[in-house]
Amino acid sequence: MSATAVHSLWTTAATAADPIGKIDAPKIEYGQLSPILIIIGAAVLGILIEALVPRRSRYYVQTFLSVVALVAAFAAVVALAASGYGTTKAGIAAMGAIAVDGPALFLQGTILLAALVGLFTFAERRLDPQAHGNRVDSFAAQAAAVPGSESEQKAVKAGFTTTEVFPLLLFAVAGMLIFPAANDLLTLFVALEVFSLPLYLLCALARRKRLMSQEAAVKYFLLGAFASAFTLFGIALLYGYAGSMSYGTIASVVDGTVQNVTPALADTMGNDALLLVGSALIVMGLLFKVGAVPFHMWTPDVYQGAPTPVTGFMAAATKVAAFGALLRILYVVLPGLRWDWRPVMWAVAIVTMLAGAIVAITQTDIKRLLAYSSIAHAGFILAGVIATTPEGISSVLFYLAAYSFVTIGAFAVVTLVRDAGGEATHLSKWAGLGRRSPLVAAVFAVFLLAFAGIPLTSGFSGKFAVFKAAAEGGAVPLVVIGVISSAIAAFFYIRVIVLMFFSEPRPEGPTVAVPSPLTMTAIGVGVAVTVVLGVAPQYFLDLAGQAGVFVR
Repeated sequence: MSATAVHSLWTTAATAADPIGKIDAPKIEYGQLSPILIIIGAAVLGILIEALVPRRSRYYVQTFLSVVALVAAFAAVVALAASGYGTTKAGIAAMGAIAVDGPALFLQGTILLAALVGLFTFAERRLDPQAHGNRVDSFAAQAAAVPGSESEQKAVKAGFTTTEVFPLLLFAVAGMLIFPAANDLLTLFVALEVFSLPLYLLCALARRKRLMSQEAAVKYFLLGAFASAFTLFGIALLYGYAGSMSYGTIASVVDGTVQNVTPALADTMGNDALLLVGSALIVMGLLFKVGAVPFHMWTPDVYQGAPTPVTGFMAAATKVAAFGALLRILYVVLPGLRWDWRPVMWAVAIVTMLAGAIVAITQTDIKRLLAYSSIAHAGFILAGVIATTPEGISSVLFYLAAYSFVTIGAFAVVTLVRDAGGEATHLSKWAGLGRRSPLVAAVFAVFLLAFAGIPLTSGFSGKFAVFKAAAEGGAVPLVVIGVISSAIAAFFYIRVIVLMFFSEPRPEGPTVAVPSPLTMTAIGVGVAVTVVLGVAPQYFLDLAGQAGVFVR
């Protein structure tokens, strides 16, 4: 039989036996996904710039591209919110993979603004003295060079800079935008990896104290890999339980409202071990990302070792993305398990608040102190998560927005206080800073008072909102412990303020570097947000309230 006859037989048989017909092309709502697509496009463009643009021009081109991308993506988020996608038009996009609703848009807007302010600290090049006539930033001259080696010295002499940090930042932001908006478990896991891997790399790129920076990156990578593995195992178990990756389908199987129960699904639905262990493992992976006790051990070492601009960006944006994903998992996928996860979250929140506040008292390094402070704040935010009410969601959204700008501003101030070895992060070096540089010390004091939750700062408005929501949700004992933890935390914040303003400055103490307008802008935005959200928070509380409804 000839080849053409065989071919015609095949096509005839396929046409006759093909019950499927044509395969439909996937329907992608590009407009609703525009903030994410803008950032991913700019990140890919950033890689091409690294390959094609001359080394001398890369810093300026990358900085410009990153700023334009972040501003355009934020404008896209605002346009979507203004078009009603946060409220009446909220829905599921990209074949069920991504939710476009109020919480997703609010968190995406917060992440983009935090990344924009963080980007200014990345681009700062005036703090260190010039090396061989070239301005230098916080990042290693050549990341691949062995610390202290001849090749590193040649790279510094030649004026090389690691401009790859800009596309890495954009890739991390892209993952963070998808993470709280993910509407199925596979998208959640992919987003987790997309934003984690660039952060592991960024942590290893400090120009000074490179070995400490690389050690921080390795610790973060190893522990992050463990957390990712737990998350993936949990996803597999939940898929085994519900037979679906989709949040809505899993939720309907959990609360028993699922239609079309097949015999196979009926078998796995009866197996609560799959559900409970799977949910616990996924939540464990997310608690690692927010730095909650007992998954917090990476936080102080990584915050201390990473370049300070990276620490500020990571401390702010990662928390926003991870808490967004945690809220969606607990409120959309597992509301039927509320009586199982609430007691566990109570315990985690209590231990996190107390451990963060108590251990911070013993710290002598300013970056480690801020790391333990961020652990305590994770506990305060969990109090809002536990409320399981719409007010709980909106209070967490508001707290995350307020906290992220205070954090980036505080770490931006840390980059200014320097001695011969770079940043002077030991607390003893900050003695008398208020007399030597009153403005910088006053700005840092504003951030510390906001962390402590003193009235007329954004920290007070945020804490009041989450504690009020928790109390109304029936968690009054948790609020009492939260207030006690806040009082303990206030001690070490006030101690730093006393050290700066009421101690004698040392003759060999550090100097305060004069930054470029970039870092000044980052610090100025931090102060402005801290004061505005403290003095007149109502508009932003209402905004968070309108955005506080998940689509399912």
